Amino acid sequence: MWFFARDPVRDFPFELSPDPPEGGPPGPWVLHRGRKKATGSPVSIFVYDVKPGADEQTQVAKAAFKRLKTLRHPNILAYIDGLETDKCLHVVTEAVTPLKMYLKERAEAGGLKELELSWGLHQIVKALSFLVNDCSLIHNNVCMAAVFVDRAGEWKLGGLDYMYSSQGNGGGPPRKGVPELEQYDPPELADGSGRAVREKWSADMWRLGCLIWEVFNGSLPRAAALRNPGKIPKSLVPHYCELVGANPKVRPNPARFLQNCRAPGGFLNNRFVETNLFLEEIQIKEPAEKQKFFQELSKSLDSFPEDFCRHKVLPQLLTAFEFGSAGAVVLTPLFKVGKFLNAEEYQQKIIPVVVKMFSSTDRAMRIRLLQQMEQFIQYLDEPTVNTQIFPHVVHGFLDTNPAIREQTVKSMLLLAPKLNEANLNVELMKHFARLQAKDEQGPIRCNTTVCLGKIGSYLSASTRHRVLTSAFSRATKDPFAPSRVAGVLGFAATHNLYSMNDCAHKILPVLCGLTVDPEKSVRDQAFKAIRSFLSQLESVSEDPTQLAEVEKDVHAASSPGMGGAAASWAGWAVTGVSSLTSKLIRAHPAAAPAETNVPQRPTPEGLPAPAPTLVPATPATPGPWETQEEGTDTADDSSAADRWDDEDWGSLEQEAESVLVQQEDWSTGGQASRAGQVSRTSSLDVKSPESDWSSWDAEGSWEQGWQDPSPPEPPPEGTRLASEYNWGGPEPSDKGDPFAALSARRETGAQLRPDSWGDDNWEGLETENRQGKAELARKKREERRREMEAKRAEKKAAKGPMKLGTRKLD
Repeated sequence: MWFFARDPVRDFPFELSPDPPEGGPPGPWVLHRGRKKATGSPVSIFVYDVKPGADEQTQVAKAAFKRLKTLRHPNILAYIDGLETDKCLHVVTEAVTPLKMYLKERAEAGGLKELELSWGLHQIVKALSFLVNDCSLIHNNVCMAAVFVDRAGEWKLGGLDYMYSSQGNGGGPPRKGVPELEQYDPPELADGSGRAVREKWSADMWRLGCLIWEVFNGSLPRAAALRNPGKIPKSLVPHYCELVGANPKVRPNPARFLQNCRAPGGFLNNRFVETNLFLEEIQIKEPAEKQKFFQELSKSLDSFPEDFCRHKVLPQLLTAFEFGSAGAVVLTPLFKVGKFLNAEEYQQKIIPVVVKMFSSTDRAMRIRLLQQMEQFIQYLDEPTVNTQIFPHVVHGFLDTNPAIREQTVKSMLLLAPKLNEANLNVELMKHFARLQAKDEQGPIRCNTTVCLGKIGSYLSASTRHRVLTSAFSRATKDPFAPSRVAGVLGFAATHNLYSMNDCAHKILPVLCGLTVDPEKSVRDQAFKAIRSFLSQLESVSEDPTQLAEVEKDVHAASSPGMGGAAASWAGWAVTGVSSLTSKLIRAHPAAAPAETNVPQRPTPEGLPAPAPTLVPATPATPGPWETQEEGTDTADDSSAADRWDDEDWGSLEQEAESVLVQQEDWSTGGQASRAGQVSRTSSLDVKSPESDWSSWDAEGSWEQGWQDPSPPEPPPEGTRLASEYNWGGPEPSDKGDPFAALSARRETGAQLRPDSWGDDNWEGLETENRQGKAELARKKREERRREMEAKRAEKKAAKGPMKLGTRKLD
């Protein structure tokens, strides 16, 4: 019954686009754009409408339908689905564009590169080789209209309407009946002379020559135009001439044509073709070959077409990471290709892989991710950063490799704006405090201070008040000179986050102590910072109404825009100190002390030994500094254009090789004198108000700090200097013998041997009380030892011998 009939076209899982048809090859087919109803993915749909009285064309269309459905090759148009009814034929393929239309669009956009053309022709010749040599089929329709291009720029061979078998079991070649297609027939078929074709591929190779001519010169007006190569590249002309030769016997086999063009200096011998060939066979390549390929791929991507990178290279990179053993080498080309993606594509294709990479234990992959975080951080949302990335990144703070610790610190510049309250103000600050206090690498401590200065505006008000002053004060006591400079500039970069009381009572005392620092670069920056803070205090003193305006950011909530100074300061760590740690570790793992009596930090295990020679410090050129007061400085100050944000931080790489001068414990908060008279024990007893930050320095503070040499203790009363004695002659009678005490003791002791220095007790210069105490302590230890031995003997006698397998409880 008619109401039970179903329309197969309506039930077809693909639908035609409302856009007008794109046209197609000359013949019965019409090419439409379409999409899959379930997923919306784009496809191409070739439609043939059955017309009465056109049985021959209908048979040709059905034969093409069958051939396309059964032939599978990477360089032949890919069949997806089809529909055959009494009224129409629908053939669904991958989304493609006719080559003629593709070349026209690219010409308007600047034209195709020879690299793209070389790979496209390579694909068409390879498809012909497959048909002729593997399938014994003659395409019989090679021309511009039979070639299509997919979204990756890959050329696909279609137009299978007039294909026939070369073995003669399917009859002769079908009649085309289309003048536009018959002009590509070779002369031995067009002249009607009846000469037999000696090779089965001769006709298709002639048509391939016509295709090459049209690709470089446009539409072929007539066969005689083939004699002039026109714009065909010189490296391709000799092989082209073999294709369009009048003698069919000299036309090469498609496989041989590829071999000739791939010879050194040939048109198909280039990096682009080699890359594509490797990608097609990447699944069977050895791991070492894959590693080498991906390492060299990044250099070539700049010259490759964008569509090729997005749709062919990127899937292979993702597959290599997901299922292969490529590892960290895929990261550089992966992020390079990611620049060609829009935000939605990046989220779908790159971000899931990046999140998975962060959980890897491979150190090479982790450090590559940290180094290249700037390329993908903008595509990460806050929940992903806090729950899936940050928990893995923080492990880098505890890594034994200094390079990973350094990169982890610098990655916080990018992650801090996306961290939540707990991760930023609690977890991260704990790691920063430990690094600044205990890390044995000076450049890492320096970078920690720099990073803290830059992310200070993102911290909460309570965290800023508790951490910043204490942390920067600690940095100014660091024995590593660039860390002290970073501490001074850290104060300046966050100057708007301190109250006037803090500036006067906490910051300025610390900075004043640096005015006598052994390093001139530290002193220069300290003087500039002092002038800046004094200018601010003076302006508020002159006009107290400015206090509210000056302190508006002190108690404000965290905001990226609040730290304008820190934002401009951020240019340093990315450029100036990016390789600071690695340089020091390679060249000077442990900097030499400034004086012989200052101990060095121990060299970390696994690092090279310290350089035996002392590398002189190269003073950094002091950069300009920003002051709050304009027009009040001297001529020298104004000529320096005091702007702290233009500081030449790159000079710290030179300062990194300077001598290390120890300083006193930072926990005194800068309030103790730099005269060095505070002992180690007393300095530890002083508690900083910022207990949460200071608690981390129990083992890692700078207790062996550099100090001015304390004056020697005065000698005991009555002691004379050695220079006062008359060593050359007899002592005057009115002066007592200074060695009388020693002589008296020598007489009561053993007789002095004439050839020895004697067995004198040179400690006789000390008091007898000290000797008595030492003897008493020795006797007590001896008595204690005897008592312990007696107790052990009593226990053994009471218990008897121990049995095998029993446990000794005492």
